[in-house]
Amino acid sequence: MKRRELLQKAGFAAAALAIPKWANAASAAKVDCLFQLSVITDEITQDFGHALEVAANEFGVGFVEIRGLWKKNIVNLDEKEVAEAKKLLAKYDLKVTDIASPLFKVDWPGAPKSKYSPTGSAYNASFTFEQQDEVLERATAMARAFGTNKVRMFDFWRLESDKPYRDAMDAKIREFAEKAAKNNILLILENEYECNSGTGAEAARTLAAVPNKNFLINWDPGNAAALGEKAYPDGYAKVPRERIGHMHLKDVQKKADGTYGWAAMGKGIIDYAEQFRAMLRDGYRGTMSLETHWEGGGTPEESSRICMAGTKELLRKAGALK
Repeated sequence: MKRRELLQKAGFAAAALAIPKWANAASAAKVDCLFQLSVITDEITQDFGHALEVAANEFGVGFVEIRGLWKKNIVNLDEKEVAEAKKLLAKYDLKVTDIASPLFKVDWPGAPKSKYSPTGSAYNASFTFEQQDEVLERATAMARAFGTNKVRMFDFWRLESDKPYRDAMDAKIREFAEKAAKNNILLILENEYECNSGTGAEAARTLAAVPNKNFLINWDPGNAAALGEKAYPDGYAKVPRERIGHMHLKDVQKKADGTYGWAAMGKGIIDYAEQFRAMLRDGYRGTMSLETHWEGGGTPEESSRICMAGTKELLRKAGALK
């Protein structure tokens, strides 16, 4: 079945809801926060309804980020599942920050296979390079369905050196940014430590090479720190402030052997309180999602509970949360 026929059968082609000009113009978060605080739901549980209940009733946030639910990747939902997810979001009065798609989380064709390239699926998604147009179409359909204009993306699985392929990679990203712009979609590049734009410095280079106005960064201090960059202030200093479209929150610890691992928010090496203060000074008031990753709480839900508490304490220290 052709890609467009598949989308039509799923009911997405006719499901076009108006995409807001800016997703972060949605209603204010329930917590009294100067940022629009969110959580990635599958960091709590794959049970989407329960994740929303925790997010709304316990964490008190007004936003969620959707990546995986019911053991399916967001871009693989069918029409019935989309309807059920929207019903649950309405029940808990939650808005969606962005579609956390797997766009360009693939090996670059012709390059050596990355050591980070998974043997199976990653977050319940397994698409080839040749299927990336389909991924963008599906992610766009999901953005329309869930009332956001932001689609998260990546910069291909990390290579020992991307220099021989860099110009072609940048051209491909520009091509997709142009395609997304035709549908009023903002592409948000996550600086991902397993991909080629992993640090603040690397992401800044990519942003400069792809100047499209709808191409922004999902600033992730945790991923930058996992590559050995001092996320704040060094990495953040290199990121153009006006192109921050979203943020992920996870903390990092440096192990005795010099490698890095995840930590509970506020217990790692990233100075998040100062990072938040800097973002306030720089005028950022947009969305930011807890992306727990740390597993020290025993279960994903309890780990997220601990990390949300740590996040709120850091926001209070920064003067961003009452």
